[in-house]
Amino acid sequence: MFLLDEDLWFPPVEYASEEGIIAIGGDLSAERLLLAYKSGIFPWFNEGEPIVWYSPDPRMVLFPEKLKVSKSMKQLIKSGKFTVTFNKDFAGVIANCKDIYREGQGGTWITKEMQHAYIKLHKEGYAKSVEVWQHNELVGGLYGIDLGSVFCGESMFSKVSNTSKLAFIMLVESLKKQRYKLIDCQVYTDHLASLGAEEIPRSEFLKYL
Repeated sequence: MFLLDEDLWFPPVEYASEEGIIAIGGDLSAERLLLAYKSGIFPWFNEGEPIVWYSPDPRMVLFPEKLKVSKSMKQLIKSGKFTVTFNKDFAGVIANCKDIYREGQGGTWITKEMQHAYIKLHKEGYAKSVEVWQHNELVGGLYGIDLGSVFCGESMFSKVSNTSKLAFIMLVESLKKQRYKLIDCQVYTDHLASLGAEEIPRSEFLKYL
């Protein structure tokens, strides 16, 4: 594990621990965050802890053409109950991702410092959001980093059942039309696997970056 200082660099990801930890320290400047994502690395830590940088192997990704949409979700999309927008309320999305209760978790990993850092990246055009609205209320969404042909998903939230899934599906459908190569989902979850995401070797993931 490497200790970062103010210099802008990351060690080769092959030095990551079994858990995927590659380094600690540094900062959340826009320049460092972009270098991290382009290197297959992302920050993940709790409030009051030093910044921890990860590059897990294998890597959970979704190839847009492999998206799985269940019959119930297709019906939900057709129902017109929700309105989906892109980049309309990034600050609202990350605030909800930060504050939403998640079963089995004692707190959020989206610190205030991280929240401000990603809002800055959004203003610079790198961080993007998807919003799901019901009666003009923000009820679901997600955000991540857009690298051009790869979208790095960061977090999602639902206040109404299936709205984060709806945001994800609409994002993938949009990226598919733009011929994106893949969506980085970082680590395995049953939820993402049900949507068609899969684990691939980190070395293969890095080739797409």
